[in-house]
Amino acid sequence: MQRTGLAPDKVVFVVVLKACASLAALEQGKQLHSDIIKRGFQSDVIVGSTLVDMYAKCGCTDDARELFNNMSERDVVSWNAMIAGYAQNGLGKEALALYEQMKQEGVQPDKITFVVLLKACASLAALEQGKQLHSDIIERGFQSDVIVGNTLVDMYAKCGCTEDARELFNNMSERDVVSWNAMIVGYAQNGLGKEALALYEQMKQEGVQPNKVTFTCVLSACASLAALAQGKQLHYDIIKRGFQSDVIVSSTLVDMYAKCGCTDDARELFNNMSERNVVSWSAMIAGYAQNGLGKEALALYEQMKQEGVQPDIVTFTCVLSACASLAALEQGKQLHSDIIKRGFQSDVIVGSTLIDMYAKCGCIEDARELFNYMSERNVVSWSAMIAGYAQNGLGKEALALYEQMKQEGVQPDNVTFTCVLSACAHSRLVDEGRYVFDSMCKDHDVTPTKEHYACMVDLLVRAGCWADAELFINKMPIQPDSVVWMTLLGAARNHGHVEIGRRAFDLVVKLEPKNAAPYVLLSNIYATAGRKDELAKIRNEMKDVGVKKIPGCSWIEVDNQVHTFVVGDATQPQSKEILADLDRLAGLMEEAGYIPDLSFVLDDVEDEEKEKALCKHSEKLAIAFGLISTPPGTTIRIKKNLQVCGDCHNATKIISKIVRREIIVMDANRSHHFKDGFCSCRDYW
Repeated sequence: MQRTGLAPDKVVFVVVLKACASLAALEQGKQLHSDIIKRGFQSDVIVGSTLVDMYAKCGCTDDARELFNNMSERDVVSWNAMIAGYAQNGLGKEALALYEQMKQEGVQPDKITFVVLLKACASLAALEQGKQLHSDIIERGFQSDVIVGNTLVDMYAKCGCTEDARELFNNMSERDVVSWNAMIVGYAQNGLGKEALALYEQMKQEGVQPNKVTFTCVLSACASLAALAQGKQLHYDIIKRGFQSDVIVSSTLVDMYAKCGCTDDARELFNNMSERNVVSWSAMIAGYAQNGLGKEALALYEQMKQEGVQPDIVTFTCVLSACASLAALEQGKQLHSDIIKRGFQSDVIVGSTLIDMYAKCGCIEDARELFNYMSERNVVSWSAMIAGYAQNGLGKEALALYEQMKQEGVQPDNVTFTCVLSACAHSRLVDEGRYVFDSMCKDHDVTPTKEHYACMVDLLVRAGCWADAELFINKMPIQPDSVVWMTLLGAARNHGHVEIGRRAFDLVVKLEPKNAAPYVLLSNIYATAGRKDELAKIRNEMKDVGVKKIPGCSWIEVDNQVHTFVVGDATQPQSKEILADLDRLAGLMEEAGYIPDLSFVLDDVEDEEKEKALCKHSEKLAIAFGLISTPPGTTIRIKKNLQVCGDCHNATKIISKIVRREIIVMDANRSHHFKDGFCSCRDYW
């Protein structure tokens, strides 16, 4: 147009500025601004409002505000543009402050003003301001507008007031699919998955046609409940409505199947998607990681890179979690490098997940260094570092960091307290743990959950305070769950308390009759106590109930490859060399005073066979593989899916001294750092 010599008018500038805003094309927008000044349109209120909108949508809120302040004339559209600019850039407080100024200057808000401000309140969970806006909306007569009504429902739900949201929803004179979606999302985001599914059924009964947003919300509710049957019905509805090829819907289906434990179904869906984006890849990677399939998650990440798909923040957090689950330190370090290349190192979520990964790989000093250099820290970051100390048995360091957290004005949450109490339990800090637990309600207005009660029971029984533990359980305001009784049962095994173990076992199996863990723990107790008849009886009970022990599985990373070992594994290419090295070590261990603890073999076989079985525990196989596959002096890192057994714990202490290496074993409960014949847990585990 310019080349033809035609002079643009203000309508042209308004349209092209909107194009720049939609593209976040700041440089072209600035050039247009210059052209507008040359043409003398800068004082036009419509052009000025559109300029404010363009700068805000390009992320330049300071420039937008300067323009807004200098406008010779402003109307409601100008105010809306600036308020929306703040809200869209995560500056909700500034948006609300500008609304107050707008009212003081006598400018009448319209429904767009209220919709934008309600979204700002929702993002801030600013309930009181939201209620004031609700009052203003009624005063202005906008309460019957369906768009305003939908945004009110969304605001109340995002502020956690689902009952108020539902009352508003029920009283709406007009509802569209967005209204239903807002209420369904509200339930799903507040952990009320059943209510979300029930509302979806009501929606169908009332003849309202769901759209793809509806399906993604209801699928998320199914995923949170692991409601596979309803998820499959939704899948059928999606196909019927023709949404199966939509990349967002398909990605949410992948997530739902994975969260319901159906990773094969999720992968089949993923493979058959006609279009995949970074969300699709992240959903499948997360699915593998959440289901304990870390190797598959890492392999899929490599495939993702090969196909040229750029990972985002969510991808990195998922893959880092997979590395942590396998103690795959080298691959975790490579990911750290990729994160720096992508410019995500300053993101607080990525930083917190990196801390978790390093801590779970036994590198607590690296985790702390990362924590110290974070440009931004939130409660998740502090909790991740405290959890890292807890996992590595550094209770005093965890408590010191907790105190620092409070001094810096960061409010601890449920997760923080779980981490601190766990740290106290693993370090025999009984008085400190009691103090922290008591302070939850008194000082921080945090109501203890079943996880906190289980941590307290763990703290007491580990320290041998059995009477205190029993009194604590009896005084609990909530019914003890299987975690509490399993904690008691595990401690009974460690301390050899047969009768307490039996009572705890009976209570666990009432709640979880198909869980193999209590049978294994009680069997260990009977075996240690030499009660062969009871041991035989509990074995028979396991067979009758159809419960099978989860096989021990260990992982070790060598040369950027994760190798898996299961108990009794003889399928590895280097199995002969591994067993030969174990035989060599057995002789040296015997000379060093090692005596196998046969109580950890539950099979009714001769002692010689029991000794052979102990030699083939997964962590011992992984250690031997590490010894023959890495240079002398290299630290060996093992991840195990179960708690390390007492025999392997004693054996690894002796092996660390014989081979003069540090061996770190991350089991289901904590990390054990073995060096020079000692373990960091000081045999308190």
